[in-house]
Amino acid sequence: MEFFFISMLNGVSYGLLLFMLSSGLTLIFSMMGVLNFAHASFYMLGAYFGYTLSGVLGFWPALLIAPVLTGAAGAFFESQVLRRVHKMGHVSELLVTFGLSYIVLEIVQLVWGRVAVEFLPPAELQGPLFTLINHSTTGLSLVSGAGGAACQSADATVRILCTPFPATRGFIMLTALGMMVSLWWVLTRTRAGLIIQAALTHPHTVETLGHNVPRIFMLVFAMGTGLAGLAGVIGGFTFITEPSMAATVGSVIFVVVVVGGIGSLSGAFLASLLIGVVQTFAVAVDYSILNMLNDLGFILSVEAQNNTMLMLSISQAAPVLPYLLLVLILIFRPRGLLGKRDA
Repeated sequence: MEFFFISMLNGVSYGLLLFMLSSGLTLIFSMMGVLNFAHASFYMLGAYFGYTLSGVLGFWPALLIAPVLTGAAGAFFESQVLRRVHKMGHVSELLVTFGLSYIVLEIVQLVWGRVAVEFLPPAELQGPLFTLINHSTTGLSLVSGAGGAACQSADATVRILCTPFPATRGFIMLTALGMMVSLWWVLTRTRAGLIIQAALTHPHTVETLGHNVPRIFMLVFAMGTGLAGLAGVIGGFTFITEPSMAATVGSVIFVVVVVGGIGSLSGAFLASLLIGVVQTFAVAVDYSILNMLNDLGFILSVEAQNNTMLMLSISQAAPVLPYLLLVLILIFRPRGLLGKRDA
């Protein structure tokens, strides 16, 4: 029971981090029609900005300033580069953002080096948020923090299993939910959000009313890259901050966007949770295909039992599962889970 509970929380927290990252990409595409191949690079920039600023100003100011700097970098790129190639079509946009990802990678390696940096969470987020205790006599219980004396027993016949849940994971969940509510409120309940949505469908009308449509698109791009920067700061101290971090999540966020439905924030949220939970459970399960066939009653020959593919465990196949889900979605539901247009 404790395995399911902790694995579910880990999967949800990882899925919410994916949503923080994919929501910016979804926002940019839904508002501007631009599929930003360099989106994961802004995620990496946010992590490195957060690392540098936390050493100078402290973590909490860095958490606020790093996404702003990342959004400013996105606004500069959109106004000076992307806007100039926008009239040339989607292929040119894809190529220029693809090229930007390599430029950002080289800049990061020149400034911060090619090895991982030590980006530690603040003292408030170090250690477990709570500990799940499985007591052989009293059953399951939750205690805040590390558990302490509750995880110890003088009786050798009493079995106590303590499973901590990191505070950083809880912070991811809280931040992602707060970001989701804030984004929904800005887009649906504020005048700026209504102008942004109107500029998407009726740009000439919005411009006639006196609004600067190119500036609106620049702000949308800055907002999307800023969200990626926020995810980068949190992902940087939760996992690892290194030059390859963009490549690690870059392909996964595109899987999330396509599976959820291109341009759908609610679809990205659902797909992020689905992929996060599935991949987390798969990593934690040490169960091979051969064992599954044996449990189902299949009688296999000696050659089949020695087959390397059948001996692979589910945890070894975990990195492939999001892409397998992507293939299935493209075959049976090309528009995604909640999308309105074909992927």
